[in-house]
Amino acid sequence: MSTYLHKVKLPAGDVQVYAGPELFSTLDYKIFEMANNNLQIPGIQFMSYTPDVHVGVGTCIGTTAVWNNGDGYVSPSIVGSDIGCGMRVHLTNLHSSDLKDVKLRRRLVKAIGKLLPMESHQRGHFSDIRLEHVVKKGLHGLPGKYVPDSYTPKKSTSLTHVESGKFAFDESVLDAMPEQAIHRAHRQLGTLGGGNHFVEIQAIEIAEEQRAVAEAWGLVDGQIAVMIHSGSRAWGGAVNQLCTTAIKKTMGRLGLGTADPKLVFAPLDHPDGMQYVNLMYSALNYAVVNRHLIAYAVREAFREVMGSGCELRTLYDLMHNYAWEEHHDKRGSVFVHRKGATRALPAGHPDNPKPYMATGHPALIPGSMGTASYLMVGRPEGEANYYSICHGAGRIRSRSATKRLVTVEEFAGALKVGTDDEIVVNQLSLESIIDESPQAYKNVDDIIESVTGAGLADVVAKCKPLAAVKGAK
Repeated sequence: MSTYLHKVKLPAGDVQVYAGPELFSTLDYKIFEMANNNLQIPGIQFMSYTPDVHVGVGTCIGTTAVWNNGDGYVSPSIVGSDIGCGMRVHLTNLHSSDLKDVKLRRRLVKAIGKLLPMESHQRGHFSDIRLEHVVKKGLHGLPGKYVPDSYTPKKSTSLTHVESGKFAFDESVLDAMPEQAIHRAHRQLGTLGGGNHFVEIQAIEIAEEQRAVAEAWGLVDGQIAVMIHSGSRAWGGAVNQLCTTAIKKTMGRLGLGTADPKLVFAPLDHPDGMQYVNLMYSALNYAVVNRHLIAYAVREAFREVMGSGCELRTLYDLMHNYAWEEHHDKRGSVFVHRKGATRALPAGHPDNPKPYMATGHPALIPGSMGTASYLMVGRPEGEANYYSICHGAGRIRSRSATKRLVTVEEFAGALKVGTDDEIVVNQLSLESIIDESPQAYKNVDDIIESVTGAGLADVVAKCKPLAAVKGAK
């Protein structure tokens, strides 16, 4: 067995852990307690952890869990409360030399902050968009003015360069959503949110061994890219709360449960399981639209500062908190959960979007604020892990511990504050976002080494951070 793959035998079954020897040796024993609880859900076929694994609510972030599609289970805990949370990358026609001036980067960050609402109490700028259309149709429910490239098919990437622009579901389940949640979710369309959500301006550095793939994707050394991390905001939160409450009651009636009362699950063919799956898909629609609208606001900010000729075309948009049906040659139709895990398909896989069929799609892996992010592509060997890889660096300490142990001076040093290479942030006080400092996360290079060492994916490009926009809460 590879030094990057560890099969851990637990009382309830086996969990596969993809991590280098040093990373594996530092894993918290609590993740194995959580794995053992997850493995007690009836009929589970497979479970694994990515190298960025860390403790979550009910289930660890960094989990892939699989059931048969016909008689399997679905778990809101193995999706996460921020349903559809994921990544989006846009490529600009700018070079890093265009943003060499730290004052210009500050102007750009300020412009983004003006056009992009950050917090839950701020209203988005998209009151003319109907929430009903968004949750039912995804990107295809947007008015044409918010998809400016849809009228030029040869240049259009907004609707084609995405993991999925629309998730179909039984729309009758929307009747169960509370009116208050509907209004709140409508106000939050196109807002970033706090925590680990961000917009980051980056400079691309192509990996020489994958230059052909990089060029096929349209990447250029030194090119400015924009990486976005956000999810389904209030809509996903309301779906999670509504369905978790219902499923907990069903578990009691069916005699289901584990040692962890926060781990909730239901049979896929049970009415509560079916309701969750359908409402989850509505949240996936909301999430992809939310990231699209964030990118729309960022595009307007770039044009305001850099001129009307500045463009941001979509490289890719994908999720890392979701569950859905997949077909795997050796296993047939299965229901795959990913919580803090990214799908990375190789060239030729039929689930690739058409533009990426020949290369495999970009897998978007953020680092921590102040460290590099990565664009990766899946390898055929990834089938052993249902083509799941990491979704980021992964926290190494809690928010409270980070605030207690990391100083503002250490944080400022990581951001190179006061130098020409400063990673500009939008917060006046670094103390307000210190829980998101690089010191709160694992070394992303070690995470990437574990993924490549295990043969799951290859690095196509490294993305150096130049500026970051974050909410303070």
